[in-house]
Amino acid sequence: MSEDTDLVADIEVLGGKLAEAKSAITRRFIGQERVVDLTLSALLCGGHALVIGLPGLGKTRLVDTLSTVMGLNGNRVQFTPDLMPADILGSEILEKTKGGGRGFRFVPGPIFCQLLMADEINRASPRTQSALLQAMQEKKVTVAGEDRELEAPFHVLATQNPIEQEGTYPLPEAQLDRFLVQIDVPYPDRDTERDILLATTGVEEDEAHQVFTGAELIAAQTLLRRMPVGDSVMELILDMVRACRPDDETATQAVREHVAWGPGPRAAQALMMTVRAQALLHGRLAPSAQDVIDMAQPVLSHRMALTFAARARGESLPALIADTIRQFDVVGAAA
Repeated sequence: MSEDTDLVADIEVLGGKLAEAKSAITRRFIGQERVVDLTLSALLCGGHALVIGLPGLGKTRLVDTLSTVMGLNGNRVQFTPDLMPADILGSEILEKTKGGGRGFRFVPGPIFCQLLMADEINRASPRTQSALLQAMQEKKVTVAGEDRELEAPFHVLATQNPIEQEGTYPLPEAQLDRFLVQIDVPYPDRDTERDILLATTGVEEDEAHQVFTGAELIAAQTLLRRMPVGDSVMELILDMVRACRPDDETATQAVREHVAWGPGPRAAQALMMTVRAQALLHGRLAPSAQDVIDMAQPVLSHRMALTFAARARGESLPALIADTIRQFDVVGAAA
């Protein structure tokens, strides 16, 4: 009983700190509460996020603010076609030692941080993009045959402009699956855009302040895994993920005809974690079925692909996921 009481108390304390963090972030990243929630969810789950939006919507500003508020050592890499893996991971250089001899010394790259912003990641070649795979999954990199651990916590927030242009490289499926969520940044509404103009075109702007430390974020990630998840919520997660696979017996006719490949077990794991984070961010002690519905698009959309015929007919993956979600009756489902 005391353990349950301690868990409730710890969750309530963390909820208060998260509310303060959200307030600090939204003073600089105005009017995009859904985007802020999803980004914080990725950090709380110990995962990475793919932030997609048109130029000028504040993606870089969001990541910079997060670095300050969450107390993380952050680096930024601008991905370009001529970027090489060593520019991210680091390399060994030959130099003279004090005794007059020669030896190799490792010079760490920008990936040796706690929050890496991979800006316009789809502008780099697949060879360079693959340099992130090991780091994102194993939290270490191998350079010159030696494994080098990354500092914990380690998160990658990659930005991508959804504009088809010559010289861009779509991310491979294996790398997309490493991102916990895909966060779409929409245009702000008129009132929000007015607030942005007033806040950013004056003499002074609001400054973000630190709320968390790296150690506190790690503790929050551990606490998140202790949150209970009801059987009905778990079953809904499994049902939803399996219904998006074209070869599953529960898939709809539309999924069978239009989806080339569907989400794997990592999608179910991501849903299991992110619904807990959403509950925590909204001051609840356990996730509900509505949290599963809310997190389905961010978790599933980058883990599925339409067939060529479906793309040619103008089918939309978000619309297909939404139609699939609607088949589930969540009335009365409880955490």
